[in-house]
Amino acid sequence: MTTGLIVLLIICLLLACAFEFVNGFHDTANAVATVIYTNSLKPTVAVVYSGILNFTGVMTGGIAVAMGIINLLPMEVLLDSNVYHGVAMILALLLSAIIWNLGTWWLGIPASSSHALIGSILGIGIAFYFLPDTGGNGLVNWDKVKDTGLALLISPLLGFSAAILMMFLFKRTIKNEIIYKEPVPGKMPPIWIRMLLWITCGLVSFFHGQNDGQKGVGLIMIILIAMMPGYFAIDEKVNIQSVNANVEHIQQLIIKADTSILSESQHQLYTNVFVNGTHFNEETKGKFKPSELALTSRFGLRTDIVKITSACEKLIKSGNLSLSQKEIVVLKREIKEAKALIEYAPYWVIIMVSVSLGLGTMVGWKRIVKTVGEKIGKQHMSYAQGASAELVAAGGIGLASAFGLPVSTTHMLSSGIAGSMVAKKGLKNLQKGTIINIALAWVLTIPITVALSCGLFLLFRAVL
Repeated sequence: MTTGLIVLLIICLLLACAFEFVNGFHDTANAVATVIYTNSLKPTVAVVYSGILNFTGVMTGGIAVAMGIINLLPMEVLLDSNVYHGVAMILALLLSAIIWNLGTWWLGIPASSSHALIGSILGIGIAFYFLPDTGGNGLVNWDKVKDTGLALLISPLLGFSAAILMMFLFKRTIKNEIIYKEPVPGKMPPIWIRMLLWITCGLVSFFHGQNDGQKGVGLIMIILIAMMPGYFAIDEKVNIQSVNANVEHIQQLIIKADTSILSESQHQLYTNVFVNGTHFNEETKGKFKPSELALTSRFGLRTDIVKITSACEKLIKSGNLSLSQKEIVVLKREIKEAKALIEYAPYWVIIMVSVSLGLGTMVGWKRIVKTVGEKIGKQHMSYAQGASAELVAAGGIGLASAFGLPVSTTHMLSSGIAGSMVAKKGLKNLQKGTIINIALAWVLTIPITVALSCGLFLLFRAVL
């Protein structure tokens, strides 16, 4: 790499860390607002506690969500013969998300970092419609977008509904009325209430780290794959022949399928399994370690595995793959094992994101905390309302992380608080102005970040 590219690489990595840092203090309020506004923890202690658990969440969260972020961008976007085009993509993506996050934070509006990131990624793919050398074709992975968009869309609705149900369960099981009263200013609640809220705050922080932290990991991997594909397209620690065996077994299973019932598009997927499998076998023959492969061939091997595994997954999902249930189970196992070659992140990347998110969590939290704690409901948040909102948010985020889906911590928690307020006195207990602002941010985040990243990408691509 030239000195100029090394400088650009460092700038891109710093911007990715900046996104996670901003994400930390932007979303911290979602975890600490309840313990602060119920006098269960002092603000300084709360944000440090939340920061440590955010750090821990990233370190233990795996990479399923990170891979979901990477897969939103088709491979054609990740690798361009002109590396500066990749730099343009990365700068546009990161700056768009950071600008929106800082803007909503400054205004004290709880908005979703996840929505901002997804919108920025979509804007990059859509920008390809406007480039003369792409024939007017966009490069958006719409299948992945639909899955991700659905998770982002329904999570606030689930948070709102589940919080109402949680308040009902609290009323039925906990008869001590103190938990349903507003906190007395300056007075700590009983220890059992404090412990409950410490636990719920910790759970939201931990699962926020697992989900949102992985988004940062995905961002850095996009940067590394786009700018240094020879070094980061595949995992250096995986045995190549082991993956080759997975590919061969996949082909042996797929060839048993009845192709006469496949549609034209499904037949193309079927063909990809064998075309890309043959290429992978030829390129890796006699080689056991990735270090034995030419740097220029590694992204091609990544492409092979992506096309083979995604083709098989789509065929399975279609229901037209005429294999026995036992064979489908084996096929899914082989797909998962083959993906080990491409679904990874170096440990230093995870540490970098963990530190950025953890440090960000410890600063800049007051603006959003005030909105979450004071401006959603017309009354002060009770202990039960804080606990129910956080339990719902933690459960929803944890479940999404297990399935590799990015969700909005902000909207899960703020909708949970709104639900807990409604559970007590109905819709009249909500502050209309705040709810409208949050709803507008929810609706506008993706369109605005799409437009912003699309415009910035076209600008940077023309300049660089």
